[in-house]
Amino acid sequence: MGDSLSAAYGIDVTSGWVALLHKRLAELGYGYSVVNASVSGETTGGGRARFPQLLDLHKPHIVLLELGANDGLRGLPVSQAKSNLQAMIETAKQQGTQLVLVGMHLPPNYGPQYTTQFDAMYRDLAAQYRLSLIPFLLDGVALNQELVQADGLHPTAAAQPRLLENVWAVLKPLLHKNK
Repeated sequence: MGDSLSAAYGIDVTSGWVALLHKRLAELGYGYSVVNASVSGETTGGGRARFPQLLDLHKPHIVLLELGANDGLRGLPVSQAKSNLQAMIETAKQQGTQLVLVGMHLPPNYGPQYTTQFDAMYRDLAAQYRLSLIPFLLDGVALNQELVQADGLHPTAAAQPRLLENVWAVLKPLLHKNK
């Protein structure tokens, strides 16, 4: 459940990290299927509105929740994004779905107070709800111009294996519990 970073914006969807995750799970013999419910441009508000229906439809064991970047880039209140993420976390927990929170960092456009609060939002929610946390999906990618599209925001196809490794490091231990 994410935004353009998980929807493979600007690249072939089969090259995106979510498709690569699906391929890895199959190759390693895990019995999981992967549903990519990511939408380019999605905010936490849009995700919150879609989330209950998606849970009912797919009944996932694990959800990777990668939302918030668009809220931050639009300068929406951090408290609003946090409230939306909390609602999704609580909905998943009520249904017995394990959730992995995928964190994001913002460029400094909105000043240090906003970016500090935004970064802390993911750590705070992970601690509050005892969630596994991927601290920064774009770790090792965001500042490498060779791995970022011309827009300066979205990762290239060449960056997708690195994104998968960022996710895999946190996800793999959970798969043993749910295999």
